Amino acid sequence: MPKLWNETIEGHRHAVQGAILDATAALVVKHGLAAVTMSQIAADTGIGRATLYKYFPDVEAILVAWHERHVAGHVAHLTAVRDGEGDARARLSAVLEELALISHRRQEGEIGALLHRGPHVARAERHLTELIRDLVAEGAQDGDFRGDVAPEELAQYCLHALTAASRLRSKAAVRRLVDVTLAGLRPMR
Repeated sequence: MPKLWNETIEGHRHAVQGAILDATAALVVKHGLAAVTMSQIAADTGIGRATLYKYFPDVEAILVAWHERHVAGHVAHLTAVRDGEGDARARLSAVLEELALISHRRQEGEIGALLHRGPHVARAERHLTELIRDLVAEGAQDGDFRGDVAPEELAQYCLHALTAASRLRSKAAVRRLVDVTLAGLRPMR
């Protein structure tokens, strides 16, 4: 097949898949996870059920794909923040604040239990650990962060500390949590 034809087909498939993911997420928000059916998703997407089944075997598979896309967007955003202006301390502060705000906005419940598992989550956690570890190592070389604890351990400390943001009531509380987390990285004097 000609290259243009393949690109057009692939673009169409990508657009249909995106529409399926978006329609499913909207239906879950509106009706709850247990109430969403493949028929509803097909109708809201504007495709036939047979076409829907060519893309996904069931609602859970659609939700996992939606979550993979969602997590990849967060990781890309945090990577862009890391690559921003400033020294390691400023960039780490910005990354931790963004990560805490993401955690703060995250919805728990039945959908959270379903989606926050699997290889895509493990990959994202590894990527975030490496991202934070590298900033901590850079900041330790500059004397801004502790050098007596391995950067990998400090990255884990940051990630685990910021999970508390999901239970905080305000963005101000989230920012205080980030400040406390950063204080734990300061060198011993």
